Amino acid sequence: MIPVVSAYAKAKNYVEYHSQLTEQEMIQLKKKNPGVTLTISRQSGIDTNILCTKLDENFSDYYQTNWVYFDKELFEKVISDHNLPPRIQKFLTEQKVPAFSQMLNELLGIHPPIRKLIHKMASTILNLAEIGNVILIGRGANVISANLKNAYHVRLVAPLEERINFYLETTDVSRERAKKILLNEDENRRDFLFRTFKKDIDDPLIYNLTINVSKYNLEELTKTIFEAVKVKQYKRVDNNTTRVKLNSEIKVNI
Repeated sequence: MIPVVSAYAKAKNYVEYHSQLTEQEMIQLKKKNPGVTLTISRQSGIDTNILCTKLDENFSDYYQTNWVYFDKELFEKVISDHNLPPRIQKFLTEQKVPAFSQMLNELLGIHPPIRKLIHKMASTILNLAEIGNVILIGRGANVISANLKNAYHVRLVAPLEERINFYLETTDVSRERAKKILLNEDENRRDFLFRTFKKDIDDPLIYNLTINVSKYNLEELTKTIFEAVKVKQYKRVDNNTTRVKLNSEIKVNI
């Protein structure tokens, strides 16, 4: 059994370990021993923290290697990778930035061009996906890693009323306010994926599996995703040529 370690510590250890590898060692790792990568896209109001912890434990035990999941930590990794100051982290979100505000900020030097930041974020996500043994949540990870044979993509959905109920379990707002927040978040995520990658977040063809989480309890949902990934046994493949092709194909549309 793999020892239980906090999600933050595991993500930190994962990043630190792979950051110490030389470029040649990293290439060889991706060629000869890429792990499986799971991407999860979800509608607003669907909390994935406990689910990812459960999946992390299942995958770590099954593959006898330490898995990690990245959500907010992913953005910290982007900033660390590219020596960007923390003040620009807010620009690496799924929030829409008005064109005039973007232009003004670029002219005043407040942050690097958003196109450049998005590409750096995509590069970091792709790098993690190629290494594998990771769960990547949101940020278009399924689109960015679409050409990788070791990646499996899941979309989590639920009726709006159910998501409002989920949301109200952890927040102290009115039902009407919760509905507005969730609908706004859904629109931001939809807009982010379309502006950045020209993809429809609700298109079932960009996922391997779409699940209505309101039909499952936590254990059933964990087992469903876990077994689906197990069934799709990926061969050890050379991802290096795929990386070159994917990097050249990523189009950022702001």
